[in-house]
Amino acid sequence: MTPLITDDHRGQLLDNGAAAARGEKRDPLPVVKLFTLDAHATWLLTELDPKDGDTAFGLFDLGMGTPELGHVRLSVLEGIRGPQNLAVVRDLHFTAKRRLSEYAALARADGSIND
Repeated sequence: MTPLITDDHRGQLLDNGAAAARGEKRDPLPVVKLFTLDAHATWLLTELDPKDGDTAFGLFDLGMGTPELGHVRLSVLEGIRGPQNLAVVRDLHFTAKRRLSEYAALARADGSIND
């Protein structure tokens, strides 16, 4: 199975997380997009907490029409299974086209992450 994040993603996420922990005001590009194949859930992650290396921050769309910014543990995402028992996967072709705040504004207006 393909890992949820690569070593390169982890480095970028940790760098963004360290900047946030220092109180730097940034609006990063999402580093990685995760989704379920069978449950319409999507996560755009921008940072990883450097203290635990597991708590990610980003934009979440759980398929209920209310996308929001928040935190999630990668270890939890690794255990999630959809209704057809399919795991969360990484979008291998994702390249961020806008800053997190722009994704969030569009997702709130649309009721879902569309990219």
